[in-house]
Amino acid sequence: MKYIVIKCGGSVLENLPRSFYEDVISLHQKSEWIPIIVHGGGPLINKLLKSLNVETTFVNGLRVTNHEVLDVVEMVLSGTVNKQVVRNIIEAGGSGLGISGVDGSLLKAIPTLEESLGFVGEVVEVNTSVIESIVNQGHIPVVSPVGIGADGQRFNINGDVAASAVAKALGANLCFISDIPGILVEKNGEKSKLDKVTKKTVEELIENKTIYGGMIPKVRAAIDGLVHKIPEVGIIDGFTKNSLLDYVNGKNSGTKIVLEEEIA
Repeated sequence: MKYIVIKCGGSVLENLPRSFYEDVISLHQKSEWIPIIVHGGGPLINKLLKSLNVETTFVNGLRVTNHEVLDVVEMVLSGTVNKQVVRNIIEAGGSGLGISGVDGSLLKAIPTLEESLGFVGEVVEVNTSVIESIVNQGHIPVVSPVGIGADGQRFNINGDVAASAVAKALGANLCFISDIPGILVEKNGEKSKLDKVTKKTVEELIENKTIYGGMIPKVRAAIDGLVHKIPEVGIIDGFTKNSLLDYVNGKNSGTKIVLEEEIA
């Protein structure tokens, strides 16, 4: 059996079809792959912050997080969004168990080096026994990316970074779910999907702004994971039925991100 960490961003989660959850459940039932969902929740966080008149800003796709923002982040991620994903799994015929990175010190974190981000953290250790316990009970783990420091301080963890950390700790494949077929580039006025990209190409696409905004931490988390021996990273369309199953079965689904030396 092999682990696959499936990252679903907040903007994608709001509209993911039932077929996506059915594909995840199908993976789980076949027992060859063990799916773990790590989710975001940006749009809902933005909506609640706006209704509370709390200002929020971003630096390189990461949310600047003070105490007030952190309370809202945890409320939305570990409450509303996490339980919605679990309900969607149950409605599609599966069994999900939601957990925060705080619970059982699942995601042990320290402050990010970028001090201006406030209580944004990076994961330094993943308590994999928490995940393994959920899996052994027959559930699909659903992880909210809020981390915990040694002193009990909570940290807002970018969902892509959290997913990469979990994948690294488990030696799992990592798959980012998107609302587009993969990484797209424009040539002669037409957009086409890249089936495979290298670390060097990703850096060039960031430099020329083909990759921008929230996609930046996604591809950087992918590259970091590959450097730390994640077997494979993919970005696929969660709105196309069987795209996840096609991906794990080695079919041409989405964009595969690899290190340079892996391409002949």
